[in-house]
Amino acid sequence: MTPANELLMKPRDPGDHGLVMQVGPEEAGWEYIGLEVRRIGEGETFTFSSPNDELCLVPTVGEAAVGLGDEEWEISRPGTVFGGKPTALYLPVGSDVRIETDTGIEVAICRSRATETFPPKLIRPQDIAIEIRGSGNAARQISHIITPDFPAHRLLVVEVFTPSGNWSSYPPHKHDASRMPEEADLEEIYYYRIHPQDGFALQRLYGPGYDHAWTIRDGDLLQVPEGYHAFCVAHGYTGYYLNVLAGNEATRTMQPADDPRYAWVRDTWTEKQVSGLETWEDIEMRINGMAGRRDSLTGGDRT
Repeated sequence: MTPANELLMKPRDPGDHGLVMQVGPEEAGWEYIGLEVRRIGEGETFTFSSPNDELCLVPTVGEAAVGLGDEEWEISRPGTVFGGKPTALYLPVGSDVRIETDTGIEVAICRSRATETFPPKLIRPQDIAIEIRGSGNAARQISHIITPDFPAHRLLVVEVFTPSGNWSSYPPHKHDASRMPEEADLEEIYYYRIHPQDGFALQRLYGPGYDHAWTIRDGDLLQVPEGYHAFCVAHGYTGYYLNVLAGNEATRTMQPADDPRYAWVRDTWTEKQVSGLETWEDIEMRINGMAGRRDSLTGGDRT
């Protein structure tokens, strides 16, 4: 197991090069996945090649044109990650990529080693299915960007929104052993954002012989090579994480295995409990109402 102080990464000052965060198989000591977060300024162009990885470009703020040979697509995000679903883009292994922006963009470049080639595909907001998972203060929103049935080799990408004071990745689960159909062996990256930015969250990762917990701040990244994991966000704040996953199962899946000690909570959840909930904002209002909201204070807001 990688030492705990090497699993959690803090954002860099992007400076002139624009690189906020970067981790790949070499740094993480695993086989497949990586994530690069890059800021590209107004009127700038960023080019790169991906000879070994398939990609998913997920904007966190801003918009840009992405070129691949003679083809071009527009990617964008309305506001921040908390403002709405992105227009993202899947690109195959072997791509020579050009990103041009007039107004500036921050983009998460999700990667997985791949040997099979699939066509580029623009992922529009209407293509991203939203799932309300869990219930009560373990209810959260899952936005499915690259699902197991998406035409790709290994890459899987989702966004998770955890409302004020709630838990996600709960009950604690793992996916570090190939025991299909009960459990898939998957590497995973969590890239976090917290709103407002002065907030915090807590992340636990544990297994035989280790039990780690971290205070999560806006912009942090956690490598999850193995072990059970669960997340919660402080009351008054919203947690977001971009999940990048990949493995080498014969069937492409996100199948987790719950910690048997806590799996019982699933049996207390019913569809009726989340009836009418469509977004993380709906969950937050049902659980907290105006508690923990800055816009409930005179002259205040949540931004």
